[in-house]
Amino acid sequence: MRKLVLTSRFKRSLRKFVKNDKRLRLQIEETLRQMEVDLFASNLSTHRLKGEFEGLRACSCGYDCRVIFSLEKDSITNEEIVVLLNIGSHDAVY
Repeated sequence: MRKLVLTSRFKRSLRKFVKNDKRLRLQIEETLRQMEVDLFASNLSTHRLKGEFEGLRACSCGYDCRVIFSLEKDSITNEEIVVLLNIGSHDAVY
């Protein structure tokens, strides 16, 4: 099971993106739980990014919802961690 680290930018983007949409919030929570268990599950469509986002990855959490993240190693435990950087619609995050 991977550890998810939420950056302040991710938290801010999440609050703005879900606002009062309870269904979307639940969908994102389910996606984050799945990311902890299996980051490369087919329904997440996890992929590497290119261009200005080279070195980062993205996954889908619905039709028009993307999560931008990086994979890093915890310097203390040497375990892989997922650093969540941004969330939003496709056009907003790219």
